[in-house]
Amino acid sequence: MSERPLSPTSVEEKPGGEKPQAETTMTVAEDPESLRSRLAAAEQQRDDHFALLQRTQADAENYQKRVQRDMIEERRFAPAAFVREVLPVLDNLQRALDAAKQQGEQSALVQGVALVQTQLLESLGRLGVTPINALGQPFDPNVHDAVRQEPRSDGTAGQVIEVLEPGYRLHDRVLRPAKVVVASSPTL
Repeated sequence: MSERPLSPTSVEEKPGGEKPQAETTMTVAEDPESLRSRLAAAEQQRDDHFALLQRTQADAENYQKRVQRDMIEERRFAPAAFVREVLPVLDNLQRALDAAKQQGEQSALVQGVALVQTQLLESLGRLGVTPINALGQPFDPNVHDAVRQEPRSDGTAGQVIEVLEPGYRLHDRVLRPAKVVVASSPTL
């Protein structure tokens, strides 16, 4: 591309106090085609920057949405560690009630323990904790932990026949799988 600058002329006063028009420095492109190509390149660069801006803006919005979803999910499952610590207490309350039933006790103390167990289950339920229904269900390794198998000939092979320790979920996540005994086919 060849450009030639125009040189300014000196301004001298003409006789009578008139000043002539002064020429200013200008760049004149000799080739209009080069101007078109520079314009096209500038427009392409503008379009590229605009597309980059749009992608960056979309990425920022997606990041904000992802962070917000993660925060909601974290709040939803925040009680998990506490609930895992409380579950053995709930198990011990059930063991105490089972031992009292075996002894035939119906005292106020037994009723109080049953009331505490009920209140604890209700409180955990408000947090989203639910027991896993295992007895009589087909064995599912996602929610059951098989402790042993017992051969059965009554057609219940693969089903949970005894729950040794109940399992619990927090919303849709398993906090603790149920420890179960599973029926198996009799060995021949």
